[in-house]
Formats: sequence, structure tokens, C-alpha cells
Amino acid sequence: MKTIINTTNAPAPIGPYSQAVAAGNLVFLSGQIALNPATGELITGDIKTETRQVMDNIKAILKEAGLDFNNVVKTSIFLMDMQNFAQVNEIYGTYFTDNFPARETVQVAGLPKGVNVEITVTAVKS
Repeated sequence: MKTIINTTNAPAPIGPYSQAVAAGNLVFLSGQIALNPATGELITGDIKTETRQVMDNIKAILKEAGLDFNNVVKTSIFLMDMQNFAQVNEIYGTYFTDNFPARETVQVAGLPKGVNVEITVTAVKS
């Protein structure tokens, strides 16, 4: 059995998918990009600002599921340019305190709406 998780505090899906799906004790979040949930506008400028918006969107979805970053067990980071890795990692790291999740980071040929970073997470309910 699965439960669909949606919140107005994160961007509405831009396609046929849900913000997150809970299945058993796992919660799978769809990839998040730097869309402002209040305005629907893309946050651009610098990679740190973009990453912060992505992580805040993830935080809002986790909260709607009754979770936080301590519940995250796996993340995937997709970058348009691996040269941005250090800056993305700097912001990403501020959302976790210890018991860090498993992670992969890959450079890709393209991302939705031409963004520079997309992040997805899997969390577990304690």
C-alpha cells in the first residue's frame, strides 16, 4: 500500500508524479529543483542560493510526511557542472548533523527547466 504526500509548502509537481510517496516505512521524494513554492518562480543566481531552495523544498516535504533530515537514508544529487560540487556540498551539509545518509553525485547532460542542481532523497520512518 502506498500513500501520496503533497504539501503547498513545496513546489507543485510539473508532471505526472507526486512530491513524495510513502510505502511501508520508506518515503521516496521526487527530485526537487529550485522552484519557489509560493510563486512558482525558478530561483536562479548562484548555485548556493539554488541549492538552499532545493533543500528547503525537501525539508517541507519531509515535514509533511512527519519526518526531518535525520530520517534521510539516501540522497542523489544531479549537477549540470561538477565544478559546482564544493558549493552544493557546503549548503547540503548544513541540513545534516550526523549519521549522514548514503549519497551519490553525478553530472548530467540536462535537468528540468535548465536548472543547475536537482536532489532527491529516500527517508525511513523510525
